[in-house]
Amino acid sequence: MDRNYDAKIAQELKLHAEQVADTIRLLDDGSTVPFIARYRKEVTGNLDEVAITNIRDRVGQLRELDKRRATVLSSIQEQGKLTDELKEKILAAQTMAVLEDIYLPFKPKRRTKATVAKEKGLEPLAKMIFDQTGIDPEREAVQFVNAEKKVESTDEALAGARDIIAEWINEDANARAQLRKLFYDKAVITSRVIRGKEEEGIKFKDYFQWEELARSAPSHRILAVRRGEKEEFLIVRILPPEDDAIAILESAFVKSKNADSQQVGVAVHDSYKRLLSLSLETEIRLELKKRADQEAIRVFNSNLRELLMAPPLGQTNVLAIDPGLRTGCKVVCLDSQGKLVANDTIYLAQSEGAREDAAQTIKSLCKKFSIKVIAIGNGTASRETDQFIRSIGLPKEIQAVVVNESGASIYSASDVAREEFPDHDVTVRGSVSIGRRLMDPLAELVKIDPKSIGVGQYQHDVDQNLLKRSLDDVVISCVNQVGVEVNTASKQLLTYVSGLGPARAQAIIDFRNGKGPFVSREQIREVPGLGPKAFEQAAGFLRIRDGKNPLDASAVHPESYPIIHRMLKDLGCSVEELMAKEQLRKQIDLKKYVTEHVGLPTLIDIQDELAKPGRDPRPPFQIFSFKEGVMTMEDLSVGMALPGVVTNVTAFGAFVDVGVHQDGLVHISQLSDRYIKDPHEVVKVHQKVNVRVLEIDPKRRRIALTMRKKD
Repeated sequence: MDRNYDAKIAQELKLHAEQVADTIRLLDDGSTVPFIARYRKEVTGNLDEVAITNIRDRVGQLRELDKRRATVLSSIQEQGKLTDELKEKILAAQTMAVLEDIYLPFKPKRRTKATVAKEKGLEPLAKMIFDQTGIDPEREAVQFVNAEKKVESTDEALAGARDIIAEWINEDANARAQLRKLFYDKAVITSRVIRGKEEEGIKFKDYFQWEELARSAPSHRILAVRRGEKEEFLIVRILPPEDDAIAILESAFVKSKNADSQQVGVAVHDSYKRLLSLSLETEIRLELKKRADQEAIRVFNSNLRELLMAPPLGQTNVLAIDPGLRTGCKVVCLDSQGKLVANDTIYLAQSEGAREDAAQTIKSLCKKFSIKVIAIGNGTASRETDQFIRSIGLPKEIQAVVVNESGASIYSASDVAREEFPDHDVTVRGSVSIGRRLMDPLAELVKIDPKSIGVGQYQHDVDQNLLKRSLDDVVISCVNQVGVEVNTASKQLLTYVSGLGPARAQAIIDFRNGKGPFVSREQIREVPGLGPKAFEQAAGFLRIRDGKNPLDASAVHPESYPIIHRMLKDLGCSVEELMAKEQLRKQIDLKKYVTEHVGLPTLIDIQDELAKPGRDPRPPFQIFSFKEGVMTMEDLSVGMALPGVVTNVTAFGAFVDVGVHQDGLVHISQLSDRYIKDPHEVVKVHQKVNVRVLEIDPKRRRIALTMRKKD
């Protein structure tokens, strides 16, 4: 089944149908979201990545719905029960829930109480009672008593008839729709601790006796109670007031107060308690989980984007230290390209002599490899190592920076790290990761599963397929926004370039290793397995610095080079001159170069790129230092003002590293003097902030902080 979704999606996303249609066509043709957003602005009407992604995801949902719709139609057709009216209802269903409600009476079933009753010949009795014409159910039931069919009494006959009626009520699409609305409007999540699990499940104490309206419950609480239930510490139910549910069903199915209607009333209660309440509770659980997943993933996405787009130090010689007390500090030296040139181990906790040796080792390495910056991991002994480095009398131009090392241990034990450094152990690899993520966070963090970077919220509880796809979208967006130097990029970084993927990334590496650095973008066409479509998608995001053509170092797509050649001819200058001289660029009349396929959006992008070719969109790097003398929780005091770095932003607040080996929490109510709904309105991951200590709880290792200026 192939439908035109343009108008529907356009209405939902408040876009023009032409924009949606053209975007779907580009996506179906194999174009990526970054490519469409950057190089097809005229086609989409200047849609950004968010809008294009929303269109991609929504058309995927609608196609899945239509796929299921086709299956339902085929199944009912095979049963010989597909009427024109039923087909019309199925084609009109706008959601999967409504479609499944329509299909429910025709869906192949396991044996149920109603199935057994029908086998006993009780369906005619059920129909007589359900019609509610005023019959006497007891009298009519007598004729259905049949020992051979195991109906021993009128009570058994009536019970079987009610089972059948209960199933009819359960399968009534209108009744389910009304009850579904009640569940979504009034269902309450109730959570209770399982008796005897109070001590073992203490981390879920907030939910030992808790209830909240389901529709307004925040993502983190929904995921928390689900985890408590999964770990068998909590009993969780999600139900609306039972009287309201029964009232809806009685209004729909009980027609009078006669004896037959009383039987229907009993069936109504049974249908709700035994069938409908369980079915709809399962449905709302799934819907709440989906909503909670989406919110948790949205928060994760935002945090990951900020972390990946953190300011890079750039091409600088770096000495990186992975701090350690008992086993020593692992030290590595990296050249300006991130290549490992030396490694050693120093000991700061052994003896004064060992500290003197360590100081001499650091000084010697700094001098020998012209070190400009020292990167120190923020794990155990980080502040002690930082203080030691600052005390040994290094030249003032050598700066020390504490680096978030979350995920470094994951990288160091990975196949990627073993492939990069087969002759070094995990400690050396971890130190290299710390140094490289200071030089270029994006290039290094793409080697690590985003779930291990430490900026998520309940990331192991959410839909893992949805999480992976969403996080991949973020990584792809960031990589392509920054651009990739094709001659130095790792396979992992190239993998995320539009149109490439792992196989083509490896092919580029192999080509580069075999024939030397690429000298032009055009040469990329020669890579085996990289066809015209892949080249089209990737070329604009791949950079070649110091190549034959200066444009190859920019974000101008090769397909637009002819336009620039026309500009050069009209101005009588070279590419180098056009890039260097603003007065020449000001002479360009962009409207003169508009064609059927190239409009002002692309021309404006070209003009901007000529002014700053290959510019890095990330903010400039700034040195940050924690407060001197504050190294452990014991050094903190209520009211103390501290500089800090935001390490994670959640729905309920932000975690801030203040240099004491334990992040403090700035609750959402303490982030600003004004009311805010979302912490991301105020703070981002990796942001430098000033905080004050509100409360210290050494036993629970908790620090409460505030960013409010007013008490």
